[in-house]
Amino acid sequence: MTVTTDQLRRTHPLDAVVAEEVAEVRRIVDEAGLVTDSTRFVYVGLDEPDKGEVLGHSPGDVVARRFRVLLIDLASQVSRDVVVDVAASAVVSRIELDTVTSGQLPVLDSEFELVEQLLAGDERWLAALAARGLDVEKVRVAPLSAGVYADEYPEETGRRMLRGLAFVQEHPTDAAWAHPIDGLVAYVDTINRVVDRVIDAGPVPIPTADGNYDDPAVSGPARTTQRPIEITQPEGSSLQLDGNQLSWEKWSLRVGFDAREGLVLHQIGFDEGAGVRPIIYRASIAEMVVPYGDPAPVRSWQNYFDTGEYLVGRYANALELGCDCLGDITYVDAVISDEQGNPKTLPNAICIHEEDYGILWKHTDLWSGSAQTRRQRRLVVSFFTTVGNYDYGFYWYLYLDGTIGFETKATGVVFTSAHDGGDYPYASQIAPGLGAPVHQHLFSARLDMTVDGVRNRVDEVEVQRVPMGPDNLRGNAFTMRHTPLETESAAQRDADRSRNRVWHIVNPDRLNHVGKPVGYALMPEGLPTLLADPDSSIASRAAFATRHLWVTRYDPAQRYSAGDFVNQHAGGAGLPSYVAADRDINGQDLVVWHTFGLTHVPRPEDWPIMPVDYAGFTLKPVGFFDRNPTLDVPPSGSTHCSGQS
Repeated sequence: MTVTTDQLRRTHPLDAVVAEEVAEVRRIVDEAGLVTDSTRFVYVGLDEPDKGEVLGHSPGDVVARRFRVLLIDLASQVSRDVVVDVAASAVVSRIELDTVTSGQLPVLDSEFELVEQLLAGDERWLAALAARGLDVEKVRVAPLSAGVYADEYPEETGRRMLRGLAFVQEHPTDAAWAHPIDGLVAYVDTINRVVDRVIDAGPVPIPTADGNYDDPAVSGPARTTQRPIEITQPEGSSLQLDGNQLSWEKWSLRVGFDAREGLVLHQIGFDEGAGVRPIIYRASIAEMVVPYGDPAPVRSWQNYFDTGEYLVGRYANALELGCDCLGDITYVDAVISDEQGNPKTLPNAICIHEEDYGILWKHTDLWSGSAQTRRQRRLVVSFFTTVGNYDYGFYWYLYLDGTIGFETKATGVVFTSAHDGGDYPYASQIAPGLGAPVHQHLFSARLDMTVDGVRNRVDEVEVQRVPMGPDNLRGNAFTMRHTPLETESAAQRDADRSRNRVWHIVNPDRLNHVGKPVGYALMPEGLPTLLADPDSSIASRAAFATRHLWVTRYDPAQRYSAGDFVNQHAGGAGLPSYVAADRDINGQDLVVWHTFGLTHVPRPEDWPIMPVDYAGFTLKPVGFFDRNPTLDVPPSGSTHCSGQS
């Protein structure tokens, strides 16, 4: 494939990645002698320039584009971290990783099928299936990240391992998750193609529940009671998309996509008419972990980093009008790399639309006779991804009043186990003979803040009861306590809903018209952080999930909450290492990291497919505007709102 200069020319450092760039990256890496028949491209993504370079960019400036490439050679077992400069047509850096200390590169798609193939030829595995009366042809194996348990399995150190739990699939369209083969697990070295061990705790009755939720025999006849709901915008959408530059109402931002993080938003700002005021330079969900709480020997190791180990972006669904998104929809494709380094387009990976969101503000005044109502609407930028049994929607919301929200939607099929119906505190019985272990879905938002500029501060703000006394005779008083978080160690904080604790990201150099620093409040849901024991392996590996809040000084190399190479990393990477220097964060260029998520005790109602469960957070302006920024929103023009003129 011959790539022309025009095909590679970008006008902005954060322009969306195009197929021609990925093809050029592969060519450069190949010509540098880094590609053989056994080489696999684990990740290819834009190596974003320093924030200062991007903020200083002017139209017409030369745009440099660098890409980060993670390579593994299946024959030599060498893993490399490579940076490629497309404009210079050169490899600018290459690092050979020590997988003992750095961890392994993310799991490959090709390893999924390999685990099942290797086990199908292993005598111990076949004997375990025979003891259960099972045909290996009907057994599906979930290839699951291994974690790190060096004290128990020192022989795994430095080797590329996956673990396999098995399920029976009675026919090609059968939902195998309904039939877990409990009491059995295998440990597989995918590079050396060796089954290290098969642990068989003995046969357990295999659940016979039917999980085929798309079969009318299971779901029953479709309802006939629902009448259509049609979302129409006869004059089209209010949003505008120029390349990946998105504008809507008073908002502007850049929409990006990454194979690891999925949806990435840059340069989110709000324009009241005097120019765009920056709020967030870069927003992404930098990591997510799903730690399971069942201590049974065959599954006590179950902890999955869907972002760092599996790369959620590469499994983005092709979204469909009327199913995933309603209304006047703008779809955006995403370009990533396949495992041979060739460009791969994910069609309709991103959905962008606006939607009504109820009442914005309303008042009926008894003295003046004024009766006014305005409706809220929001811009939605989203994508959906499927990682094994679970499906996750990632939704960013921008509201007319300057509020920014994020919501994850978790659905799909719960990870199953056998259940004898007794009192087992670590798993729920969701159907006769079928269980599902308790677990968490914990996400880490990385918010590179630029609230009216790059010099920001974070204040912890909470309510404080005032005791009765001379200044509070009736005891009704309460007030707010503001505590600046001065250092990275002081900024490792937990939410406290009993105190209405929030965190204000303010700019001390910019005051509003009442003399206070302009700011945005991070409003957490305040649900549990990581519930595993502090001395556990997962607590070390997912240290980010032990706190609701971390704040760090901006460093372009510090991108991921659990570190660059999560797969089989022993722990301590990511946020614990970032804050080790305990840097000053008062009035600095800051990144705010927020942990949020779900603690899932599965219910019978979650079977055979789980209704969406929600988690997220809100960023709300606090003194960023001098007054309500939606006073200019017009009355609704809908014919359904007959009281408005």
